[in-house]
Amino acid sequence: MAGNGRTVRDLRRANRTAVLQRLYFDGPLSRFELGPATGLSSGSVSNVVADLIADGLVEEAGSVDSDGGRPRTLLRVAPASGHMIGVDVGETRVRVELFDLALTELARTERPLEQQRYEVEVIVDHIRSGIDEVLAAAGLAPERLLGVGIGVPGIVERTAGRGAVVHGQTIGWDAVPLESLLRYGSPLPDGVPYFIDNGARTLGQAEMWFGAGRGAENALVVLFGSGVGASLVTPEVRHGRAVEWGHLTVRVRGRRCRCGALGCLEAYAGAESLLARWSEEGGRVPEDTDEETALTAMLAAAYPADGADADPVALAVLEETAEYLGAGLSDLINLFQPERILMGGWAGLQLGSRFLPAVRRHALSYALRHPAERVTIELGKLGPDAVTVGAAILPLADFFDRGGRRSDPDPTVPAPAWREALRDRVPR
Repeated sequence: MAGNGRTVRDLRRANRTAVLQRLYFDGPLSRFELGPATGLSSGSVSNVVADLIADGLVEEAGSVDSDGGRPRTLLRVAPASGHMIGVDVGETRVRVELFDLALTELARTERPLEQQRYEVEVIVDHIRSGIDEVLAAAGLAPERLLGVGIGVPGIVERTAGRGAVVHGQTIGWDAVPLESLLRYGSPLPDGVPYFIDNGARTLGQAEMWFGAGRGAENALVVLFGSGVGASLVTPEVRHGRAVEWGHLTVRVRGRRCRCGALGCLEAYAGAESLLARWSEEGGRVPEDTDEETALTAMLAAAYPADGADADPVALAVLEETAEYLGAGLSDLINLFQPERILMGGWAGLQLGSRFLPAVRRHALSYALRHPAERVTIELGKLGPDAVTVGAAILPLADFFDRGGRRSDPDPTVPAPAWREALRDRVPR
């Protein structure tokens, strides 16, 4: 055992993690470059690289000339050495994507959510069948997966015996044991883990690793969809923490939120409430369309491209929504003093640059001057797949933390008693 209480096994795992992460984010690199990049001795680097090559996790990627010596061999993480699935349980669809270790998309499928939107058995079936479909499309055996990451609305609690339990008050999920439901009759072997977390947190994870958050130490990533949420990333919380931002009270005795409370930010700034307010004021909301299509129509009405007169109701609702969002962001600025705020989510992306300047202006006017002067507010860079990519990062981050070792098989998580009644209703 090392003097600091760490075992030799712990040190080996930490060294493997350090080398894998540097090659992943900064590679290809030579063995010579890995030393200063990881803080390891040349001997340790050589031993770790040899182990990782033997495990098939690292491969050669060409060479570069050195000063007066032999060319140095470049190394990189082997993309085909691991695979992850990311799932986005969104407001309008369930999206399932299969990635290799380099997060190159190999297959995808989507399941629209219509009348039954958040029926638990429907969501479970969509996730299961989506996993089956992407694995079959890529010809990949399920045993080769590092894990399945899933982004969901609501608060995720990890419990003994039931795994991840979702408290989604706004969608009618009351302590839903989603992990045990997925494991019950799962198409995956017991050793393939599920990683379930809040969708705003997975969005934040993706933007911090690969998007507009790279290089920031303190950031907030905002998900603006049917509802609104946020993820806080700090040096102390490097993988981010979900913040139920949408349920801050912005108006006493205000509009009824879908969570049941009065005056929540989500009741004014979420896309669902935005469209409802347009309709209540006499707006021409398209019938029999999903929220994304209806929001597109509202934007076109408020900002016509052909020189026609703008719909004053749509424009007024959007402008008021920008102020509510800005005021909500000012609370986050005052509370957490981030250096960056990034806005994503399907509604945030649709509203895009046309909407962001007004949100930014209101946020800075409501916030305290000192933190407001230090923050930048921008759109995320990863587009509509950001939650899915972030969900896939959950098993990838666990894989790195284990030094490139797969998760130990989980003990069987028993199906909850009430699930037995649904056995014949959910395809297995």
